[in-house]
Amino acid sequence: MKQILTSISDVIVFEPTVYGDARGAFFESWNQRAFDALVGREVRFVQDNHSISTRNVLRGLHYQVKQPQGKLVRVVSGEVFDVVVDLRRASPTFGRWVGERLSADNRRMLWVPEGFAHGFVVLSDRVEFLYKTTDYYAPEHERTLLWNDPKVGVRWPIEGAPILKPKDAAGTPLAQAETFP
Repeated sequence: MKQILTSISDVIVFEPTVYGDARGAFFESWNQRAFDALVGREVRFVQDNHSISTRNVLRGLHYQVKQPQGKLVRVVSGEVFDVVVDLRRASPTFGRWVGERLSADNRRMLWVPEGFAHGFVVLSDRVEFLYKTTDYYAPEHERTLLWNDPKVGVRWPIEGAPILKPKDAAGTPLAQAETFP
């Protein structure tokens, strides 16, 4: 598996080695030992999630203030633009974002450590998006960072307005958001 560093050192893109021939292709999508070695620490995943969405749906930017979740995300059908925002106040990259195109074709995975807000917008007609989490979903601790906060400045690659859930449309700007130490 190839490790691709991003402009935020703790956020990592993984690109699996794909073996293909006339019959099709094979790749290892998950290996605990390899992942832990590449991330530099032992990570325990407790929950897998599967999201299905249509073009221009924007989900996020979500995070949990208690029971923060690290996430390993990937697309198995379609394409998204995946975004993470650093919400760790002590971090030199606090408030900065990283975006990555994830698709069934490029098979890339993105590691989103604890302490980051996460979201994605669907670029294909339909997407199936999978993610592993390091802690359980706790709706009472979930928060939403405003997807279009000008202070963060995410450049979402969509035309027109995204399709948003009311809680995502009413997200909190970074200046008022609950963050991490």
